[in-house]
Amino acid sequence: MKALIFGTTGQVAIEIARNAPLVGMEVDALGRDRADLTDPAACAALVAATDADIVINAAAYTAVDAAEADRATAQLVNGDAPGAMARAAAARGLPFLHVSTDYVFDGAATRPWEEKDPVAPLGAYGATKLDGERQVTAASGPHVILRTAWVFSAHGKNFVKTMLRLGADREMLSVVDDQRGGPTAADEIAKALIAIGLSFHEGRGQSGIFHFAGGPACSWADFAEAIFAASSLPRKPAVKRITTAEFPTPAKRPANSVLNCAKIRDIYSIGQPDWRTGLKTVIRELESGA
Repeated sequence: MKALIFGTTGQVAIEIARNAPLVGMEVDALGRDRADLTDPAACAALVAATDADIVINAAAYTAVDAAEADRATAQLVNGDAPGAMARAAAARGLPFLHVSTDYVFDGAATRPWEEKDPVAPLGAYGATKLDGERQVTAASGPHVILRTAWVFSAHGKNFVKTMLRLGADREMLSVVDDQRGGPTAADEIAKALIAIGLSFHEGRGQSGIFHFAGGPACSWADFAEAIFAASSLPRKPAVKRITTAEFPTPAKRPANSVLNCAKIRDIYSIGQPDWRTGLKTVIRELESGA
């Protein structure tokens, strides 16, 4: 089985490349030198010409705040390029797997979000990702949209690396405590995508939107304390719990990003990962310099 992957340097793309060989999956990963996501037609042409069995889009415009001022680029990368890829994949009957986000919700619910719940993104990032979802679905080919949240790994920019960097120099850090979600190791997302891809290759794939995020639910402040506890920092900083209002950002964040992951468990037998286990693995990798 061969997978065409859009993305090489993102957290999920890196972990797909790591995990795919373990299950005999060959990967043709497209970096920016080969795939310009601001050129949807060129992305579609790459799908049309591939000899891969499935297509996975692990690339995205993820700068949530920057998207508020650069919505046009975010729309091309998050909305139009995935749509073009999905239509090209559908024309050839190739399964198309696409990573989306909890930011399609407004965060107002008091329970974990289900796939069928109404969507109402608060900002440009969420709106462009939602448009990508809709374009992928409208392509009507075999597909899976995997919504996830609070992604972390030993690569790229993420909350874990930021906390460890800041925590090394400060005695106290102020961290938002009234936003809740499910931190998700990129390694687990990669494994889920690979498992779904294999299911399609074996004729068992089911199209649709699926939620996949780590558990148990926590706040950013909870997550920060767990990061410091798992680290080997000689002096662990205290965490001051603050409100969203005390930490204003250009883009609004959903207060509740907790995702109900029952559907992916029931259909694909993919269980919800414990982010605390993934966190320990990531910190070991970071501290070993591997």
